[in-house]
Amino acid sequence: MISRIDLRGDALPEGGALRDLLPRAEFDVEAALEKVRPICEDVHHRGDAALVEYAEKFDGVKLTHVRVPAEALAEALEQLDPAVREALEESIRRTRIVHRAQRRSTHTTQVVPGGTVTEKWIPVQRVGLYAPGGRSVYPSSVIMNIVPAQEAGVESVALASPPQKEFGGLPHPTILAACALLGVDEVYAAGGAQAVAMFAYGTESCAPANMVTGPGNIWVAAAKRYFTGRIGIDAEAGPTEIAILADSTADPVHVAADLISQAEHDPMAAAVLVTDSEELAAATEAELKTQVAATKHIDDRIVPALAGKQSAIVLVSDLEDGLKVVDAYGAEHLEIQTADAAARADRVRNAGAIFVGPWAPVSLGDYCAGSNHVLPTGGCACHSSGLSVQSFLRGVHIVDYTRDALAEVTHHVVTLAEAEDLPAHGAALKARFGGAEPGKHSGWKVPQQ
Repeated sequence: MISRIDLRGDALPEGGALRDLLPRAEFDVEAALEKVRPICEDVHHRGDAALVEYAEKFDGVKLTHVRVPAEALAEALEQLDPAVREALEESIRRTRIVHRAQRRSTHTTQVVPGGTVTEKWIPVQRVGLYAPGGRSVYPSSVIMNIVPAQEAGVESVALASPPQKEFGGLPHPTILAACALLGVDEVYAAGGAQAVAMFAYGTESCAPANMVTGPGNIWVAAAKRYFTGRIGIDAEAGPTEIAILADSTADPVHVAADLISQAEHDPMAAAVLVTDSEELAAATEAELKTQVAATKHIDDRIVPALAGKQSAIVLVSDLEDGLKVVDAYGAEHLEIQTADAAARADRVRNAGAIFVGPWAPVSLGDYCAGSNHVLPTGGCACHSSGLSVQSFLRGVHIVDYTRDALAEVTHHVVTLAEAEDLPAHGAALKARFGGAEPGKHSGWKVPQQ
């Protein structure tokens, strides 16, 4: 059901050579880019008419309007299962607690007397958020995108999710209910690359956005790449991943259950166990067979995911090598199930989110830990972070110098400008002092005005 990779014995290779030994899903965004290009440009030229046409072509629905009516949002919330509503409200509450603490404050630094640099954090003005609607419905992703944007102070928030045939062309009602709970009333029935294009270019019914965030399939990822530069993006999300670093103290029942929990997302989902325990590996394999047989989505998701080239049990000589492996892998979600889990977790460099010990499974982070589950995939955790309030903020430096403070440093600016053969840069300062070059080395004093 799941393959093994044995890295015991010889010394582990470094860097890219180690990464190449580890399982990873194939995710060719570049190839998909050529297929989404005409879709994006069609939305550019035909606006809502193109969105309606693609909804019929890809989703099998005939839309009368792309924007979801306000009454549909209210109705979805009214009809929401009370238990689901309570769970969503608790998820929102916890997510707000964590993200509110991420807010940044303006800070002024006095560089010299009369010279200050202030760093001011300004939120993006308008954001388009994407909530997938394929094999599963993800109201949790609605929360994980909207809450940090709101806590950052984003002025205008809109959301797109694919239209669903069984719901009359509207996005899934649980998606709509989550939007209503969060106070977002601008929602569009649009999916895939065409939804990203709608936010990037704008249409008759949707104003263009400065940024698009949210997970999606390869077509969404390709459209994000296509528009990078025109709009900001969070990441090109690839297939979801879980890696578990575990030793002989780990419970194979927990380990197998957590691997399966990620595999049920998609047949391309990655489930990786890294362990120095042959006994745990064997026990986990046995548990996988037992637990998979008793769950849902077996043939269309879980078995293909576990059996795919992206999933494996990786055997290492010891946990030191295990740390090297998980750092090289850079998992979206990394669980540490070892005797000294907290200490091991503290040494991890590359992971989207780290889950410490047996009582912090990835599923908790997906819904109610308070952390964000929109995380870097495909090894991008070595250079990128998950979605946060910071994702929606721009740090702007405000430079404020007095005449005296500028005069004191002008000779250094002129020297550096001439060293770079950019004399006009220096001249821009000297022009403020009648063409002279003030500086401490010349004994020059600021002329009285």
